[in-house]
Amino acid sequence: MPSRTPSALQASAAALVPAHTQSPPASEKVLLWDIFCQVIDNYGDVGVCWRLAAQLALRGHSVRLWLDDLGPVQWLAPGAAQGSWPGISVHNWPSAQHAAPVPEIPLADVWIEAFGCDIPPAWLQSQVDAADTQGRRPAWINLEYLSAEPFALRSHGLPSPVLQGPAKTWTKYFFYPGFSPASGGLLRRHEANTTPVPTWADPSLSAYAPGAPGERTIVLFSYASAPIASLLQALGRSAPPVQLLVAAGQSADAVRGLLALLPGLRHGSLRLRFLPFLPQTVFDRLLALCDLNLVRGEDSLAQAVQAGKPCVWQIYPQEDGAHEPKLQAYLQAIAADTPLRTWHAFWNNPPTTSPAPHALAWPWEADSAWPRNASDLATRLAQNTDLCSQLIDWAVLRGANSTALRP
Repeated sequence: MPSRTPSALQASAAALVPAHTQSPPASEKVLLWDIFCQVIDNYGDVGVCWRLAAQLALRGHSVRLWLDDLGPVQWLAPGAAQGSWPGISVHNWPSAQHAAPVPEIPLADVWIEAFGCDIPPAWLQSQVDAADTQGRRPAWINLEYLSAEPFALRSHGLPSPVLQGPAKTWTKYFFYPGFSPASGGLLRRHEANTTPVPTWADPSLSAYAPGAPGERTIVLFSYASAPIASLLQALGRSAPPVQLLVAAGQSADAVRGLLALLPGLRHGSLRLRFLPFLPQTVFDRLLALCDLNLVRGEDSLAQAVQAGKPCVWQIYPQEDGAHEPKLQAYLQAIAADTPLRTWHAFWNNPPTTSPAPHALAWPWEADSAWPRNASDLATRLAQNTDLCSQLIDWAVLRGANSTALRP
């Protein structure tokens, strides 16, 4: 496993911390946002919430990010927990044993409960009291999971009356990210407009992928249930040669376990490189450079498709099979062709039901339409209003018109 040098760490951290925030448009009201996130799903939830917080801060807003586990932020956004990101403060989850927060915490303009988490009752009670005193209520948003399923479009922007607890009679609103112009949109790479297009000449990136001439590069970021052994066997026979960047966590554990059991997997034209836990912007840039991205989770999928490079999504597998309709809805939303559907069938199904690895088409094959299709998809998605902009517009409108459901 390549070590992470101090210079690489410093470069990554420096790239993550913006030198200044951007001034919001004259028509955009500056708001104070509370984002609540419980870190329960393989860090994808905190990845989305951090990206949203960073985008809001870059547009001149102030954000308090409330987490029940500050650990992932230490590598996801170095320095954030210590207050080095302008406009963002990171806080421990307000729990019952800590009672209500101190009175000096001002009432926010917007509350975001991410992925179905609930604001703790003691904290909520104190903020409801403050709202009653000030005669105003924060806009309250339930930020849901990314989905292309029809119900998500039907539910996007709908009200959810609060029927009990300190905020009884208040109203939350559903916000669904998605790939359609009618959805809540996708989060952009939060520093995309402030940094140059990434290249392998950047030492903070080439340190993780020092490729040889003619070598292709693949990111492997998957759950342990992925058919990784079949993938390694196929890559070992690949031409041209391939270097596989194995993400820390379940992917790395699975690959190392396979190598211990089946040492013959590591041969031929395949080189393995094990990555450490990377800052979010560094991982974003790798996705923008690699020839194929095998990703899991919501945040990585959103960034991979917007990077315009070939990618395959491993959806979180559920025992009742509820993930399959979600996967099919995604493939339909991006107008996936037969080779891409074959790849997703291979990557998301048990080996006994998935296509054989030799049936897979690689994006670097001479007749492959995959790179062009991936670029076209990114261009199409870029025409949609992004999630951060939609949330800001909605929150401003909600503050001016209590009956508004959508921007």
